[in-house]
Amino acid sequence: MGKLRILIPKGRIYDNVAKLFAEAGIPITLSDRTYRPSIGADWLDGKVMKPQNVGELLELGSHDAGFTGIDWIKETQSEVVEVMDLGFDRVRIVAAVPHEMDDRALRNKKIVVATEYVHLAEEWLNAQGYQYRILRTYGATEVFPPDDADMIVDNTSSGQTLKDNGLKIIGTIMESSTRFVASPKAMEDPEKRSQIEELAMLFHAVLDGREKVMLEMNVTKLRFPELVAGLPAMRSPTIAPLYGDDGYAVKIAVNKQEVPLLIPKLKRLGATDIVEYELRKVVP
Repeated sequence: MGKLRILIPKGRIYDNVAKLFAEAGIPITLSDRTYRPSIGADWLDGKVMKPQNVGELLELGSHDAGFTGIDWIKETQSEVVEVMDLGFDRVRIVAAVPHEMDDRALRNKKIVVATEYVHLAEEWLNAQGYQYRILRTYGATEVFPPDDADMIVDNTSSGQTLKDNGLKIIGTIMESSTRFVASPKAMEDPEKRSQIEELAMLFHAVLDGREKVMLEMNVTKLRFPELVAGLPAMRSPTIAPLYGDDGYAVKIAVNKQEVPLLIPKLKRLGATDIVEYELRKVVP
């Protein structure tokens, strides 16, 4: 079986993708000034590229799979197969203008719109009925208004950077997060598809594991039926008799957000010696 050629994004997405691989048991290391990472799996071959280029390179078939924001897939109109939404690096693509600018002023002239998202901006501006000229940017888009642009279309997570630069959001174009995507050509190859699906399975297991913890506890035979009836569980709890036939050890995987309310409930139901610990992966 040949190597799966994957594209790993530069910039803010890289750290989250590298962490995901590490938690899946496949460490990635990248030396300074190189674009070829060392990957701890001999069936993977990686290259680091800007997220803006990932979709088009996958469409061309020069690589098999990769990671990028869905915003860049939509912006480049790339034909790729979305394998899974990883859910991190969530941003909104928004239109923003200086605080003092009102909508009437924007619509009474041909405005200059600064953006890296030329296609997304044009679609939104046309739908909104603006007269405009696009000024393509290459980062730091928020610095253009008011001197060099009337409006920007940019990504934001909290909106704080826009506020700090005297801008207000007037429209949300789309929401985005990091996706694991594949080349259509690779997905038509049974071996490549199998490799991609194996990676996706590992990623799902890691992401599910991040959301859950394991609880272990002891309970007497007398309180056992009441405790089990009150347990949430992914399927059924794991139960083993205690030494000396004095009760049971019970183990369940639960969502992290349930724990603060669940532990007091378990105590009321007769649980003792409750231990909580993190999960690395959860494979259904």
